[in-house]
Amino acid sequence: MKILIAHNSYQHRGGEDVVAHAEANLLKHHGHQVTMYQRSNDELRDTSKVTAAANSIWSQQTVRDIVALCDSFQPDVIHCHNTFPLISPSLYWQASREKIPVIQTLHNFRLLCPQAMLLREQKTCEQCVGKIPWRAVAHKCYRDSALQSTVATAMLGVHRLIGSYRNKVSRYIVLSEFSREKFIAGGLPEDRIQIKPNFVLPNRIPKWIDRRGGVFIGRLSAEKGLDILIEAAKSLRAVHSLCSANPLIKIIGAGPLETPVKQVFEDAYLGFRPASEVTELLHSALFLIAPSTCYETFGLVAVEAFSCGVPVIASRHGGLGELINDGVTGLLFTPGDAVDLAKKISWAHTHPERMLEMGRAAYAEYLDKYTPEKNYRMLIDIYQQAMPTISGVGHAAQI
Repeated sequence: MKILIAHNSYQHRGGEDVVAHAEANLLKHHGHQVTMYQRSNDELRDTSKVTAAANSIWSQQTVRDIVALCDSFQPDVIHCHNTFPLISPSLYWQASREKIPVIQTLHNFRLLCPQAMLLREQKTCEQCVGKIPWRAVAHKCYRDSALQSTVATAMLGVHRLIGSYRNKVSRYIVLSEFSREKFIAGGLPEDRIQIKPNFVLPNRIPKWIDRRGGVFIGRLSAEKGLDILIEAAKSLRAVHSLCSANPLIKIIGAGPLETPVKQVFEDAYLGFRPASEVTELLHSALFLIAPSTCYETFGLVAVEAFSCGVPVIASRHGGLGELINDGVTGLLFTPGDAVDLAKKISWAHTHPERMLEMGRAAYAEYLDKYTPEKNYRMLIDIYQQAMPTISGVGHAAQI
């Protein structure tokens, strides 16, 4: 099979970038021919605001590029990850002209919410789900900018109006049942939305000895719950050591809340670390903390923890709430509640044997659901289901 993967990468590499490349490598490993059409947000530095706004709605460069790639590579399917803002949904229309099915992975909630996280003022917000998202402009939801919120809203409005999302995408991939329900509520065709979680490459078999403390891995930002974790850490200070040779919580990552994180966690703040070092830290941790205040569509870092035999303390909502089996593969706490989070961290610290049991269950969950081989089979099944829909006999040809 020939697969063209399309992805608009971010200026700061994130989970979507990791998944797009991981799936490309997985397909190559299984003998498929894969070409990646990639554009980077770095291009925006040399692009005027007017041009960038117009291109986010309809990119003629994307159309030209896809014409050339379809002519030279002749893909069987086009799998899109992120198309905003440079690639744009113009890709869907050119693929339709070429009679090539499009699969779109929905890594975030962009098709429902211009801000993409269903979050406003650090609280979950679903006011635009299934509606014209004019409120995003009024509240400056996207990057706290009326202009940028208007551009993102216009992109959604135009392509909803002309049927890009309903008529030009053969299959949507979502990462959880939670996400599937949200997108159905938002108006996407239920029969074309399929669940396929992300996967994590296996590493060494975990050992459940010499594990202690917790770790946070990710962007140091409010939507990831860092302010909640900071408050929880302050309340734990009187009971547990945070900054000794064996700190209760280690923090790995970078982001806008780096200064307050340094102030509270001091030497336990490790900054950005390479993937190999992060894996080593996970193999020595008793638990991972994932305190997101936003709805996560999945929770790749949680599955990375599972693959190392580490249970997860996570917010009880979104994809994370679905991913963690409370009391079996981790612990769930009330989203945004620093007191409840502190209680769960303290309990985990004082019940290491129970956390080790949960770690074993988490590793079994990884082997059952999140290995590359299981993911590959699911992905190929979705491709094969999508391919007949452009042949002239499938239901998508009648839309």
